Amino acid sequence: MKTIYLAAFALLVAGTAVASAADLPAKVYTKAPPPVAAFDPWDVAFGAGITNNYLFRGVSQSNREASVSAYFEPRYNVTKDLQLYVGAAGNSISFTNRAAAEVDVYAGIRPTFGAFAFDFGVWGYLYPGGQCIDGNAGGVAAGLCPAGAAFLPNGNFMKKDVSFYEVYGKVTYTVSDTFSVGANAFYSPNFLNSGADGTYASVTAKVTAPTDWFGSSGVGMYLSGEFGRQWLGTSDAFYGNVKFADYNTWNVGIGFTYKVFTLDLRYSDTNLSKADCNLFTSDFTATAAGSKWCGAAGIVKLSADLTAMSNLK
Repeated sequence: MKTIYLAAFALLVAGTAVASAADLPAKVYTKAPPPVAAFDPWDVAFGAGITNNYLFRGVSQSNREASVSAYFEPRYNVTKDLQLYVGAAGNSISFTNRAAAEVDVYAGIRPTFGAFAFDFGVWGYLYPGGQCIDGNAGGVAAGLCPAGAAFLPNGNFMKKDVSFYEVYGKVTYTVSDTFSVGANAFYSPNFLNSGADGTYASVTAKVTAPTDWFGSSGVGMYLSGEFGRQWLGTSDAFYGNVKFADYNTWNVGIGFTYKVFTLDLRYSDTNLSKADCNLFTSDFTATAAGSKWCGAAGIVKLSADLTAMSNLK
C-alpha cells in the first residue's frame, strides 16, 4: 500500500510540474534588424557625348558639323528631396569669332515635392579664345575691335567676347512611371553679349517604355519632344541697334538606353527665316540667301552619363 501512495504522489508532482511549465510564456528569439547604411549626401555626376550637330534652341553652334561635349557635376543632397549642385561643361563649337570652345559653369538647387521636381539656378556661357571680326569697320570706330581686325567676305561681324549668363527655372511633373511633362524658363539681360535681352520658355513631354518591353536585355526606350519660344530684344551699337527676330523652335525624337549609354535620334526646326537667322548668328558661312544654321536638322547623339554613387561603387 505504501508503494501505491508513493507512486500516486510522484505522478501528482510530475503533472503539476508539466502544467506549470505550460503556463510559462514561451521564450521568443528575435532576429536583429539589418544595419542601416549611413546616409552619404555627396554624389558626382559626369559624362560625355558626341553629336553630328550641336544645336542650342534650334540654332547650330557647330556649323552643322560634329561636336563633342563633357560635363562634371558635384552634388550635395541636403535631404532625399533637396539637392544642391554646381557644375562645369564644355562643347566644341564653330563660331564666327573663332572662339576655342563653349565652357559652361553653373549652380543651382533641385527641390522635390511629391511628383513635382523643380530646378532653379544660374548658368554662365563662356567662349574663350575669340577674336573681333569686324566686316564693316564699326567695331574699330567704336573701340571694340583693334585696327586690322579680321574681315569676312560676306560682311558679317562678331565681338571678341560673346560670353553671357542666364537665370533659369524648370519643373517636371511625373504623371506615371512612363509619362512626364515639364516647363522651362530662362532669362538673360545680355544674350550672347549682343546688348539684347533674351527670354526662352518651353514645354516638354516624355514617354518611357516599360522596363520589360525588351525583356531582360537591359535596353530601354523613350519618346520625347519640346516646343519653345525665344524672345530677343534690340542689339547694341556694335550690331547696329537692330531688333532680333523672336522665333519658335521645336524638336521630337526617340532614344535608346543601355546601362550608362544613350543613343538619341531627333528632328529639330525653327520658324526663323534665313535672313533673320543670319542677322542673329552672324554666320561666317552665310550667303546672300542668308544662313542655314536655323533650319530643319536631323540630330544623332551618343552619350554616356554616370554618377559616383550608382556606377562607381
